[in-house]
Amino acid sequence: MTKVTLISSRDPNAPKPERPDSLYEKRHQIYPKLAHGKFRMVKWLVMAATLGVYYLIPWIRWPRGNGIPDQAVLADFEGEKFYFFFLEIWPQEIYFLGGLLILAALALFLVTSLLGRVWCGYTCPQTVWTDLYIWVERAFEGDRAARMRLDKAPMSVSKALRKGGKHFIWLLIAFLTGGAFILYWHDAPTIARTFFKGEAPLTAYFFAGILTFTTYMLAGTMREQVCTYLCPWPRIQGALTDEHALNVTYRHDRGEPRGPLHKDQGFEGRGDCIDCKQCVQVCPMGIDIRDGAQLECIHCALCIDACDDIMLKVGRPTGLIAYDTDRAISARAQGSTLKYSLLRPRTILYSILIVLISTLILWGYGAKSTYEFSVLKDRSPPFIRLSDGRVRNGYTLKLVNKSVTTQQVDITVKGLGDAEFEIIGIGTSQPGGVLTVTSEAHGVDRYRMLVTIPAGDEADRENLVVEIKDPDTGETIEAGAPFTRGDR
Repeated sequence: MTKVTLISSRDPNAPKPERPDSLYEKRHQIYPKLAHGKFRMVKWLVMAATLGVYYLIPWIRWPRGNGIPDQAVLADFEGEKFYFFFLEIWPQEIYFLGGLLILAALALFLVTSLLGRVWCGYTCPQTVWTDLYIWVERAFEGDRAARMRLDKAPMSVSKALRKGGKHFIWLLIAFLTGGAFILYWHDAPTIARTFFKGEAPLTAYFFAGILTFTTYMLAGTMREQVCTYLCPWPRIQGALTDEHALNVTYRHDRGEPRGPLHKDQGFEGRGDCIDCKQCVQVCPMGIDIRDGAQLECIHCALCIDACDDIMLKVGRPTGLIAYDTDRAISARAQGSTLKYSLLRPRTILYSILIVLISTLILWGYGAKSTYEFSVLKDRSPPFIRLSDGRVRNGYTLKLVNKSVTTQQVDITVKGLGDAEFEIIGIGTSQPGGVLTVTSEAHGVDRYRMLVTIPAGDEADRENLVVEIKDPDTGETIEAGAPFTRGDR
């Protein structure tokens, strides 16, 4: 028997390789400094407008009548309808919402192809609420330098009060955010009154809690990590921008070589950038725009405000950091200038698609019927032969009245010669006759209908057509269904 000895090539006395404590880099706290300038002012205005829209729209009243909540914007799941001011969308018309989502996506594509990630920098909910949270943080703890000193300082009564007050306001904002969300799904005054009494639906508390938690976490603690790691848009936008799109850009051709500016030193033989790092300090993402295009940059343009302020102080022209295009940068490198063009194949295509889809949606909504009508034949039994030889089929009629008033409509059965029909609870019609039913406003009514043909009837068609007609407007809708005559 052969004995095999395994010999390790590793020196037992050699030190073991070090393993990292974590495969992920620890987050570095970012302390964005308050910027001053036109872009910061635009962000304040956009934040006020978007937050105002979110919190106030559920309280706007719009007369609906007939027991429906008088709310301008409401997703009424109980009533199976969506209201947006004068628009009213039923579950059968979900394609309108699909069209609106497509329009929103195309509009985002168009804006991105023109102005880069301007959506991320100004109107994205993550950006808006983070801006609001930073404003609260600044109110309690001071600006960048003061917040950094406070975090390094040992715990004290003052520090605890500042930190506690900040988090209390954060939680209050988060709760108001979650509370406002549920107002879109219920009558706002009613749900606001019952919520604090413990009488609201369980789903209201669940979703209010979810939105409170996510708002506090995403805007209060995660912040730039949401944009960098969680949001797919930075990756998608790479396919939507090109060399023509405007992006927040550091102009290397003018700024380099950079360096500190000493007293009585001129700008001969050097760039305009004095390496003050103000652009980094105001950035909510904590990046250096001078390193070029970066996935983390949300194009909020606060670095432009900070740089312009410094350029004015040192007596240099503003625009060292500015909205610019890759083509314009290349043109300047070659000693020429290039004007920005809005009309490009990409932007023209997006604009045409937006116009076409908008036209289709408006036409479809304007042409939609006041009623929806369907006829469902009984499957079992498929027919009944009566004692006198007549054949009878049963059907379920479903009538949806989308108008805001109660209507009376005439129902007629066609296509079966001398057939007579009966609507249970309404009456029986003679061949070719009419029965009138009442349809409630915003109502969905179902009727049981029996259609009978004479014995030995050899009608040419094996299908019937049920017609409803509004005698006031003349609007007519038809729905077909098979008719089984049985053995002949």
